[in-house]
Amino acid sequence: MNRSELVAALSERAEVTRKDADAILAALTDVVGDVVAKGDEKVTIPGFLTFERTHRAARTARNPQTGDPIQIAAGYGVKVSAGSKLKEAAKGK
Repeated sequence: MNRSELVAALSERAEVTRKDADAILAALTDVVGDVVAKGDEKVTIPGFLTFERTHRAARTARNPQTGDPIQIAAGYGVKVSAGSKLKEAAKGK
């Protein structure tokens, strides 16, 4: 499902216009992005998803062509965890 199909499904399910559904989806992604960027808290949609910023430590890797070690700097990533309702949906229940 792409974004336009998601917006259409949301507008139909929530009985709002596609423009309103698109605005809500854009606002949700902005809010989640802002909270994850700050990194001081996580966003939880109970039973569905949790978004959290994680810290990755610096590490040594190997260049696959030459085998030489290279240093990878510390950084941040995003951890997305499925909630219980989403896990049940994935099982087909």
